[in-house]
Amino acid sequence: MEVVARISKEWRRRMLFMFFMIFGIAAWFLYDGYILWPDEAQRHVEYQEIKDTLIEAGDAVDEESTSVRLAWERHAREMDYRRNIPKERMDDDIREQREIGWVMIIGALLYGVWIAWNHTRQVSAEGDIVIGASGERVDINSITAIDRKKWKDKGIAYGIYEEGGKQRRLCLDEHKFRGCEAIMIEADQRIKARGTQE
Repeated sequence: MEVVARISKEWRRRMLFMFFMIFGIAAWFLYDGYILWPDEAQRHVEYQEIKDTLIEAGDAVDEESTSVRLAWERHAREMDYRRNIPKERMDDDIREQREIGWVMIIGALLYGVWIAWNHTRQVSAEGDIVIGASGERVDINSITAIDRKKWKDKGIAYGIYEEGGKQRRLCLDEHKFRGCEAIMIEADQRIKARGTQE
């Protein structure tokens, strides 16, 4: 038999979705850490100055006072800021956002490399030899059973065979490598044919 099972579109789509999700979250953290939060920290300093000035002058009791809110809104309009009261963003918090962002960017890039590397792999059958995704070569006639426990939910079956006196498993992942099912069916037919001959 001649079969070449390459990366499936469904697997590629799922992995790329995960990649862009991780990359997007990382970009969000970096945007917060380098742009949004430092800007908000600066606005909070200005807000604190307005609040402290009003409290010292006796025009406000605390930051909950209406005069503080109105003074900030007036200042925000003049400076073309957003009207909401800015949160205090500490240097440690900003640094943490940046660190998380960079760790996630590195993780996303490594994940992307892993996805690309997986695209160099395949499962194939050349004559009676099945070549697994990791390069293992198995004679299809040496497969004595098919383990289908994960087939229904995940599209994964294992060809059970012996090598060097040890029982081994050949992974036939139809979800990841489209075409593995043909190899599984052929191996199953040969197992049944041997059973009727015995």
